[in-house]
Amino acid sequence: MIHTIQRKKFRLRLPSRTLVLGERTLVMGVLNITPDSFSDGGKFLDTEKAVSRALEIERDGADILDIGGESTRPGSAAISADEQLARILPVVKKLSGKLKIPISVDTQSATVARVAIEAGAEIINDISALRHDPQMTAIAKSSRVPIILMHMRGEPRTMQYGPFARDVMKDIADGFRAALRRAQNAGIKHSQILLDPGIGFGKNYKQNFEILARLPEVSKFGCPIVIGTSRKAFIGAALGNLPPEERVWGTAATVAASILGGAHVVRVHDVKEMSQVAKITERTLAARK
Repeated sequence: MIHTIQRKKFRLRLPSRTLVLGERTLVMGVLNITPDSFSDGGKFLDTEKAVSRALEIERDGADILDIGGESTRPGSAAISADEQLARILPVVKKLSGKLKIPISVDTQSATVARVAIEAGAEIINDISALRHDPQMTAIAKSSRVPIILMHMRGEPRTMQYGPFARDVMKDIADGFRAALRRAQNAGIKHSQILLDPGIGFGKNYKQNFEILARLPEVSKFGCPIVIGTSRKAFIGAALGNLPPEERVWGTAATVAASILGGAHVVRVHDVKEMSQVAKITERTLAARK
């Protein structure tokens, strides 16, 4: 049985509002404007289609929209800041004034983060946890927007070749300590930081399940917890090698487990379905109290 915890509450200050984390789990809807993302690559490269999908994500119940212009699937190669911006910037600009939920920009590039924030994005989602671009710390500090720091062994191009950590939770804890030091040394406020244990980013399938089972341990760092399990390969493997589009029910189970383990934000593709999962799981937690 998954151990549940009393989830700590946080107030996350964004330029346009304050998000309360911990009263209920927030749903972050994914919009990949890429040709090669593992689950939905190529679907939303057209600006109008991407804008339409963003508005649909909001209608389906998302609390945050996470936009990315660079695939970080296993084996993917990095692309330039200019190429990322060519994909995402027209979408962010067109959503200005239309979208009521805040936009997070999924990027390792300080240039992309800066330009996206100037266009209206209010959260940075950096899978490298400030390791990839030395200028990202300055952008996070000067913009004062929240930043998600994710744990990843290696980089997307090589991360699934191993070797994997012998003790995955120790590896994550060590990575978080290093990331928090980088942030502190740059003058980024602790209250501005969210942590993501990085399901699928340099972990084997068994370790991904271990992270879910031991997620309460991440709370010791005193930051809101973000977790992204949506449609990932470990789910497909556990269900007999199902393709990404058939992993919705498996994803639902991992979202429920994440919430029971103390997640403040769940990052998902199937927003309508996972919003329902979140509501029912929250009701179950409330009944325990």
